[in-house]
Amino acid sequence: MLVEKEQLLIKTLQECMIVCNHCLNECLASEKVTPMLDCIHANRECIQFCSYLEQAIIRKSPYAKEFAEICLSVCTDCASECKKHDHRHCQYCAEICMECANACKTFLEA
Repeated sequence: MLVEKEQLLIKTLQECMIVCNHCLNECLASEKVTPMLDCIHANRECIQFCSYLEQAIIRKSPYAKEFAEICLSVCTDCASECKKHDHRHCQYCAEICMECANACKTFLEA
């Protein structure tokens, strides 16, 4: 059974993946995709690492802390990239990515 801190992190990771997928799709649908490429790539990385960490926590991987460290970094980078864009979906994504980074940090400190 997962403890409360793990359940909370998983919930945050899932929300981050959903929001990043939305941001990625909106960026791809943009009339000017080229300026959004770094944002698209950051979202893809964030989705992948959130997924890796979620799975590591669920299976009680001995590498969960290492995944959390990387996920914290990737979420922070994605937030920084999304903040550069004025689109509402990018700004919201930046906010959720920072929440996820903070959740990873809390997980690491426990």
